[in-house]
Amino acid sequence: MQINLPEKRYYSIGEVAKAFNVNTSLIRFWEKEFDLLKPKKTAKGNRKFTPEDIKNLKFIYHLVKERGFTLEGAKTHLKEEKQKSLTNFEIISKLEGIKAQLIKLKNEL
Repeated sequence: MQINLPEKRYYSIGEVAKAFNVNTSLIRFWEKEFDLLKPKKTAKGNRKFTPEDIKNLKFIYHLVKERGFTLEGAKTHLKEEKQKSLTNFEIISKLEGIKAQLIKLKNEL
């Protein structure tokens, strides 16, 4: 899954939800369910997601929405094979991004 977010230090929950095409309530729910997500909160209580949080959200989205894991299954998977799975997921995501760029370039020719 490719998400289109500009490079920034912090993203609002609205930006994140729009990029993932989900409701903000789902992002808040996943924040409560997964210890991996720890967005910073402003004095008003607004969540600010870092690029690291976005990377973790992408992985959670991949497990739950694309691979069909239950929440408990995704939690277990994250605990047991976090580093290996996350590294593989990052490599696959980068390759998919390169593939999309190459296809776009091919279509422009």
